[in-house]
Order: sequence, then structure tokens, then C-alpha cells
Amino acid sequence: MVSGGQDDGTAWDSWFRAEPAAAQPPPATEQRPPRGRHTGRGKPGSNRRKWPYVLVAVVVAAAAGVSALLVLGRGPAQTTGYLPTGSSPGQDARQTVRAFLRAWDAGDLRRAADITSHPAPAGAGLAAFRAGLDLRKLSSAVESVTAVSSRSANPRERVGYAASATVAASNGGRAVSGTWRYRASLVAYQAKQSQYWYIAWAPADLAPHLTASTRIAAVWVAPRITSVNDAAGNSLTSYGDAGLDNVTAGIEAGAAPAGYGSPGLSVQVRTAAGKAVGKTQVLLVSPKNFAGLATTIRPAAERAARSAVGAHNDSSMVVIQPSTGKILAIANNAGYNDFALTAAVAPGSTMKTITSTALFNQGVLTPDSPVACPRTFTIQGITYHNDKGESEPASTPFITDFAQSCNNAFSTQWSHLTGGRLAHTARDYYGLDQDWDIGIGGQSARYFNAPPSAAGSELAQEDFGEGKLTASPLAMASVAATIDSGRFRQPYLAVGAPRVTAKPLPARTDRWMKQMMRAVVTSGTAAPIGFGPGVYAKTGTADVNGQGQPNSWLIAFVPSRNIAVACLVVNAGYGAQFAGPEVKAFLDSY
Repeated sequence: MVSGGQDDGTAWDSWFRAEPAAAQPPPATEQRPPRGRHTGRGKPGSNRRKWPYVLVAVVVAAAAGVSALLVLGRGPAQTTGYLPTGSSPGQDARQTVRAFLRAWDAGDLRRAADITSHPAPAGAGLAAFRAGLDLRKLSSAVESVTAVSSRSANPRERVGYAASATVAASNGGRAVSGTWRYRASLVAYQAKQSQYWYIAWAPADLAPHLTASTRIAAVWVAPRITSVNDAAGNSLTSYGDAGLDNVTAGIEAGAAPAGYGSPGLSVQVRTAAGKAVGKTQVLLVSPKNFAGLATTIRPAAERAARSAVGAHNDSSMVVIQPSTGKILAIANNAGYNDFALTAAVAPGSTMKTITSTALFNQGVLTPDSPVACPRTFTIQGITYHNDKGESEPASTPFITDFAQSCNNAFSTQWSHLTGGRLAHTARDYYGLDQDWDIGIGGQSARYFNAPPSAAGSELAQEDFGEGKLTASPLAMASVAATIDSGRFRQPYLAVGAPRVTAKPLPARTDRWMKQMMRAVVTSGTAAPIGFGPGVYAKTGTADVNGQGQPNSWLIAFVPSRNIAVACLVVNAGYGAQFAGPEVKAFLDSY
């Protein structure tokens, strides 16, 4: 006889799901048995369920006439797929997708992946989805079922669903969250020669536009600045200066500094390199932008600088507050060119400030050390000539060489500055030769460059400010400001960005540099300019091959007024004749 429970359908369904029969996920082209053999549960000829147990009753004729029940072994547990209980393919597909979505919503990624045709990549995709969105909560619901191929022996149904995901993104510990609502679809199918159903795995099952080579991400959307002002609230664009216009455009194009506005949130599909794919971005939370960002530009300083550079074409000026690093003025008179920030030209003799600092720091010289300035100096077959054939005897104090700006008093010191000492001095004490973020929308730039590998003839040339050296007025104004205050403070226009730091100048070096720069004003190359008391300066004249006239430089600082200035006039002439008078005009009117 056969012993077992009755087949009422309902009780067995839950039992089969708990202990499913073995079945293997088929390829997409598998065929379902003829429909005539799948007529629904309980009907004659139904082949809808396969029991995990096989019960065989064997009546053994024995002398005692005892009947025996033989129970054969149980098959391996079914670990993938889903066994639905619907009465139609559409209902089975709906149940299978609902089981997948419930496991996904609950964070049971392994169970969700096991319902798919390829558990390993599905599991990886589910985990990447969760991580990329910093998923906080997910709820999904089936919306529609559509037959994919009604003629197939094995049913395939497309099931649409709606998802609501709470996602987040953070920046520096600050997080913003929002809800992403979207629709997607899955294809569910019945396996060949099995009652189990599977989700046909594809990355787009999880969200629209996803592929095997892309990923989903919640993205922090930074607020922006919509207008930029000077320290008094006037728009920077009202000055009509190319440099200030560039500053405004840069700030408005970048992210707002910390504390200005509030961030937003978006979701987007990205490539492996982190680039957004097409038009996949969905804005969940709009950022709140900020209008009227105040910069350090002072109206009086800006007007005075603008007026001063008006004396010559192709001139530019930067004014800094040494005690803070605040940029008080950026002025240009060079058409659309912003030479104040973007010029990359030899600094000429203004570089002798850094050369002298390096020599003082090493104990090679003092301001009173006798240093000859020969008419010519030859190294590695290259001969350097002083301007107009000038020279200084061997008994000349170094401070006089500096004040008169005699080049070969510096070129002859090259052997003391090998091994990158000149470049290291620029970096270590003046904060140069590295990127500065001065507050232009997160943009960084290098405003000075001194090759650390310079040696021999190249180093001798750099010692008096030419060769491969490049500098901007911003960098050289910072040099003057550093000598004024005794320590480097990175120039900046807006708060919020991290700033470069450097070692303070040794007190003795700083004292000597002040003596040297004051001598330039009282008895050196800047004496004819007529600066008043309390002004410290250094002139510079840089020859440029193929250019009609040299570039004219002058840097200065006034400790009593807490200001430092650099001026560059391109293709003009001597520093004392062009840049110098412009600096004096600024100081006289500010």
C-alpha cells in the first residue's frame, strides 16, 4: 500500500519551498514541456510538482503476511530559484519577482541573488548598488506583468516594478540624503524540466541604464556662488579688470567654500573611471546656492592699483597684506590678459631676494661680506655680462652689490647653491614652487617655478633671476610680504581653502634682508624713484630673447602700512623706470 498525506495543494506548497527539489537553472533558450502536460495543479496528467521524497510501498509476501513500507532516500536541497504557487505563468512570474524584491528590500542579498540565473554576478551587482548609493532603505512593488514569448514552451514574463530608495552621499563627514523613486523591470522564466522560476540576471534589473561596465552612485552636489564681491560688497565685475573677471568666473564655476549655501544630492550612472554616463543624472535634492561671496579685495586698494597700472600698457600689479596673506588688489592693463596672476616670466633681479636668503641661511655671506662683481663671468662656456659693463671691486660689501643689482656678484655664488638649495629656499621659506589654492572655486595653480635640478651655468643664471625661472606678480608680491612679516602666509582671496605653509625666516636672515631692501631705496637702483621713508624695495629687469625691451619689475613693502606690492610691466625697460613709478603711484594714492 502507499502511505502519505493528501494532495490538497496549499500545505504542500509551503513545504516544497522550504525543502525544494533539485533543479538546475537552464539557458535562456530552453523549451518548456508541451502545454498539454502542464494543465494546472490537481488535474489529470499534471506534471507541475516533483516531490523531494519518493515513497514506495512494497508488499512482501512472507510467512507472517506482514506488509512493509520502504522509504527511499531524500534528494539534495534546491538552493537556487523560486517555486511559485500561481495558476498561470503570469502569476508565477509575479510571485518570483516579488520574492526577489522582498529579499532585496530586506538586505538579504544572498537570497535575492540565488533567485537569479547567475547568483555570483548578481550578488556583486546588488552589493555594488547598495554601496554606491549608501543605501539606507529600499521598498519595491510589482506593477505589471507582460509575456515576453507566449509561444515558448517555458514561460518568460517581463515584470515591471517601482522602487523607492533612500540614498545618501557625504563630503568631509557631512551627509545629505534623499529619496530616489524610479521604475525598472525584470524578466522571470521557468526553468527547463523544472517547476522552479528564475530572474534572468542583467545589471539593468536593478536600475535603468546600468550595464556590466557601469555603476550607480549617489553624488554630493556642491552649492555654488552666484556672485562675487569685494570686501565692501561691490561686485568684482564692476571694476572691469581682466584679473577680477577671471576670479569671478572661476569662483562661480567652482564649489562654494565650506559654510556657504547647502549641498544637494543626485543619483547617476558612472563609468569605471567615475565619469557620468549621458543624461543619467537625477537630481534628488537641489543645492542652495549662495549670492554675494565676499573676497579680500579692498575698494580703495583696487582703485589705486587700477589707476597706477594705467600708466603703461601690458602692466599688472598685486597688493598683499603681509600680516594675513589677504590679497587687497589685483590690477591689469593688458587688454584681456591677466598678467597679475597668470604671467610666467623670469623675475629678473627681484629673485636676488631669494638668492640672498639662501646664502645667508647657509652662513656663506653677510650683508657686510666683501663680494666682487666682475664685468664678465664665464662658466661652462657661457659668459655673463653685467648691464652696461658695470663692475664692483673685490672689497665691495654684499649689501652694495644687492643695492646696485650687480648680476655677477650673484652668478659667481652658484657653487654655494648646488643640490637644489636655491629652489629649496624658495619652497621652504617662501612657500613657492607648489600649488596654491587662493580661493578661486577650488582651482589650484603654481605661480612660481624654480627647477631643483639646476646646476652649473643654468644655476648661475638663475641666481640673478633669469634662465628657466618663471614667476607671476602674485608670487613676487608674496616674497616681499614674507620679508616684511618674517614668515610666509599664503595669499588668498576667499576663505575656506587649505593653505600652504612654510618655515619662518631665521630672525637674522630677515633682519639682513630688510637692511638690503632698504639700501635699494636709499642708495641703490630705486633711489631715483623717490620713495618716502619706510619703504623697502627691489628692482628687477629681465631680458627676454626676441623681445624688443626687457620686462620691468619692482617689489616693495611698507611695514608701517602692512602692505606689500609687486608690479610687472612687460616689454618695457628697466625696473626703476617703469614698474617702480607705478608702485610709487599706488603708494602715494592708497
